[in-house]
Amino acid sequence: MDLQKIIQNQKAHKHMSQDETAAAKYGMAASAIKEATEIGEQVLEDGGNAIDAIIAIQFALSVVEGMNTGIAAGGFLIHYDNESKKTIVIDGHSQAPSEVTPELFVNEEGEAVPFDERSTSAKAVGVPGILKMMGEAHERYGSMPLERLVDPAIELAENEFEVNSLWERTIEQFKDRMGEETKKVFVPNGKPLKEGDKIRQPDLAKTLKIIKKQGFNAVYEGEIADAILETIESHGGLMTKEDVQNYKVAIREPLWSTYKELDLAFPPPPNVGGFSIAQMLKILEPFEIEKHHPHSWEKYHLLSEVMRLTLADKEAYMGDPEFIDIPMEGLFHPKYIEERRNRISFDERLKKVKEGNPWDYEERDSTNKLHGVHYEEGMETTHFTAVDRWGNIAACTSSIERIFGSGIMVPGYGFLLNNDLTDFNPEPGTKNEPNAKKYAISSKAPTIVFHEGKPFFTLGSPGATTIVASVLQVLLNVVEYKMDLKEAIQEPRIYITPDLKIQWEDGINDEAMEKLTELGYELDRSYTEVTADTRVGDVQAILIDPETGHTYGAADSPRPGEAAGPDEPPEE
Repeated sequence: MDLQKIIQNQKAHKHMSQDETAAAKYGMAASAIKEATEIGEQVLEDGGNAIDAIIAIQFALSVVEGMNTGIAAGGFLIHYDNESKKTIVIDGHSQAPSEVTPELFVNEEGEAVPFDERSTSAKAVGVPGILKMMGEAHERYGSMPLERLVDPAIELAENEFEVNSLWERTIEQFKDRMGEETKKVFVPNGKPLKEGDKIRQPDLAKTLKIIKKQGFNAVYEGEIADAILETIESHGGLMTKEDVQNYKVAIREPLWSTYKELDLAFPPPPNVGGFSIAQMLKILEPFEIEKHHPHSWEKYHLLSEVMRLTLADKEAYMGDPEFIDIPMEGLFHPKYIEERRNRISFDERLKKVKEGNPWDYEERDSTNKLHGVHYEEGMETTHFTAVDRWGNIAACTSSIERIFGSGIMVPGYGFLLNNDLTDFNPEPGTKNEPNAKKYAISSKAPTIVFHEGKPFFTLGSPGATTIVASVLQVLLNVVEYKMDLKEAIQEPRIYITPDLKIQWEDGINDEAMEKLTELGYELDRSYTEVTADTRVGDVQAILIDPETGHTYGAADSPRPGEAAGPDEPPEE
C-alpha cells in the first residue's frame, strides 16, 4: 500500500482549519468544537503528550459541548504508546446499577416503554465512567498535573462562551427533552439560546474546581457523587452509593483485525463498533472497491450490502461478553466471511438479510439461548483525538448517549446525567437486555490503523449506529481512493440497516441514484429532521507520515470543530 501517495495527496497548507486539512510537525489535536481543539493544541505546544491533550479536551468539551458529553459521560479510549509499541483500550463505558433487572424498561402491561419516555427517566442513568477512564489514563501516561489540564475548562465555564450553531440547533430540536434545571442553562427565562449569545456556567465551573482540588475520583466519592445520587433518587432512579464507589474501568486488549496490508485496532465487546467495521472490511477485501469510481453506483451498492450483512450479525450475536457467549472466532472465520460475501451480487440487491450461523465455525456450542433484536441507540456523542511529537496516539469517543442525555441536570453542579441504559434492548430475553452491573452494547469506534507495525491513521465519529458507516467510508476514502483527509471526510456517506432503512447524504449523483433505485433502494433523509446534524456522523481524524512524523488533521463540518497542531517544538 502506497502510504506516501496518500501523504502527497494531502492539500494541507494551514496549521489550523475548519475548511481544509491542517498540517503540523509536532503533533495534532482534533475535536468537534474549535475551543476544545485550541486547548488540546496548547497542551501539545506546552510539552504535553497525547493523553494530556485528550484529558484537557474532554474537560473543555464538558463546557462547550455539554449536550453530547460531560462529567457524567461514558466512553472508550484507545491509546498507542510509541515507546513500548503497545496499544491498549481503556474502557470507561457506563455500567448498569446493581438494582437493574431485565424488566427495567417494561410497563405493567409487559410492553416496552416508548424510547422518549424511557430515555428521559432517571432509571436510564448508568454509572458514568469518563472521569475514572481519564484518571486511569492520566495515572498511566499523563505528564502534566491535573490542575494544568482542567484550568482551561474552568476558565471557559467562568467566562462568557459564545454559543455556536451546534448549540442553537440542538436546543431548538431537543428542548422538549430538558428538565427544569437543564432549561435554566440552555433555555434561560424561557428563551432558547441562539448562535452568538453569550453564556456563563458558574455551577459547572464549581464542579470542575472540585475535581481540580480532589482529583478525578471526586465524581465517585464526596459532594459531587452525593449530588448525583440525590438527583437520581429524587427522580425515581436506581443508582446507589455502592454502584458509584465500586465502578472500575477495564484495561482491555484491542480487537485486532486486518485489511489488505493494514492492521487495525478497535475497542472489543461490549463495544460493537469495532466488530462491525472489522467484519465489513473483511467481506469487502477481495472486491477491490477502489476499481469502482468513488461516486459510482457499484461502490454504494457494495457498501450497502456489506453493511446489511454485518449489522444483521451484530444485532444477532453481540452483547456484554460477561453475560453471553459471542462466536467471535466464527464471525471472522475465512469460510464464514466467504459465505457472507458470496451473497452479494451486482445484478440485484438482497431481498432479505438475516444473520448467518457463525457457530458452524466454532469448536464449541453456544450456551446462551437469548436472541438478538434490533434496538434504538441515542444518536449523538463526540469524538476527539490527539497525536504528540513522540508519536503517541490517543483517540476517545465520549457520550451521554442521547442529545442532552436524560435531560436531567444535577442542581448546583451544572452537568447533565446520561441515559446510557437505553442502549439496552427494552425487551427482556434478548442478548442485550438490561441487567445488574451489565454494559449495554455500544457502536463507538475510536480506531488506530497501522502499516508494517507503524501507526499512520486514527479516526472516529459520533452518530450511534451510523458511526460504523462513517468510519468505514472515511477509512476507504483515504486508503483506497487516496483522498485528501478533509475531502475524504466531506465525501457523501450512506448508512443502511438490514431491513433497508437507509440514509443518503446530499451529494450522491443522479446517475448513481437512478441505478440504485432500479435495484430497489429507496431514498430517505428523515435523519436530517430528527438529529441535530445534517450528515451521517461527524468524523475527526489524524494522518501520520511514518517517515517524518508530521501530522495531518481534519474535522467534519456539521459541528464547529477544528484540527490544529504546533509547528514548533515546545520551549525547553
